[in-house]
Amino acid sequence: MTFFTNPTEPRDLPGRVHLTMPAEIDFCNAAELLPLVLSAAGAQGDRLEVLVLDLRTTSFMDSQGVRLVNDVRHRLPPGAVVRLVARPEGVTGRVLELTGLRRDVPVYDDLAEALAS
Repeated sequence: MTFFTNPTEPRDLPGRVHLTMPAEIDFCNAAELLPLVLSAAGAQGDRLEVLVLDLRTTSFMDSQGVRLVNDVRHRLPPGAVVRLVARPEGVTGRVLELTGLRRDVPVYDDLAEALAS
């Protein structure tokens, strides 16, 4: 079982929400993360422009992590977009590449760039 103390850490930025994701995203916690992420995004209401999911400290992610990202992006308000931050050399970056998610969701290796997009 995967344990995490603080699955998401929202940052309050105008029109943007930055969430730091847990060290592992898999079948044990992905279903729990979805409502947390959507709640943080929903707190911005119609002002939400960009939701940044920060995966830099995520060392493991399976297909449930990919599904989580897809579910989030399809449930955001119209006009809001998802951006990911991930280390290109890490497991998470590789999973994003192998599954083709990088084609659908922009992935940055720099948080400032993702927030500015």
